[in-house]
Amino acid sequence: MVRTQIQLRESQAAFVKEVAAEENISMSEVIRTAIELLRESRQQPSRRELMLRSLEVIGKYSDSADDVSIRHDDYLNEAFGAW
Repeated sequence: MVRTQIQLRESQAAFVKEVAAEENISMSEVIRTAIELLRESRQQPSRRELMLRSLEVIGKYSDSADDVSIRHDDYLNEAFGAW
């Protein structure tokens, strides 16, 4: 680990202390966890992950219409109405 020093607003420090006490962990661990959550939220899924997600929906839904691939625009207009 890398030792670092940060400055927090009083309200931020109070919040970190409160969470640390509630979770029975150090303030450093609260901050590390928050940073990790932010990092994960900003990461874009890989191309492979996007492909796998796309493949998961194939065949998942069905409809009695057998021409959806041809008349998809017509069906969308029926469903949402003409804009």
